[in-house]
Amino acid sequence: MPIPDFVVRLREHIGHDLLWLPGVTAVVLRGDEVLLVRRSDNGRWAPVTGIVDPGEHPAVAAARETEEETGVSCEVEALVWVNVTSERTHVNGDRAQYLDHTFRCRYVSGTAHVADDESSEVRWCPVGDLPEMEPVLAERIHTAVRHRGGVRLDG
Repeated sequence: MPIPDFVVRLREHIGHDLLWLPGVTAVVLRGDEVLLVRRSDNGRWAPVTGIVDPGEHPAVAAARETEEETGVSCEVEALVWVNVTSERTHVNGDRAQYLDHTFRCRYVSGTAHVADDESSEVRWCPVGDLPEMEPVLAERIHTAVRHRGGVRLDG
């Protein structure tokens, strides 16, 4: 998985110590389907996720990450959930914890395909028949699908 340049520079100073980062999850919907990627780092299915660049609005990051990873353009409709992930240790030993912003997004255009090295597959999947994935990622999808206003805030 590519590491953003600003994180690489921070890691030069802090090594593998815990780093707090803003993240996004883009739940891109097209009718009754959701856009999924098979992550190249762990081989598991997930909605599009990524790290917010310094000074970037999280909604802009969600749309950017979707385009970069899948070639799909989307419109962010709503912030549906803000939560804190558990601490993660990445394959390279870096420790991180994320403040995730989950957005409900609407498909606009583009043919879904693997557009970078962060995923090995990209596909549209029926919301009612999701492949096996981390439970919290499935929960983000279902929260976005059910969204009718307001933002879910978890501690």
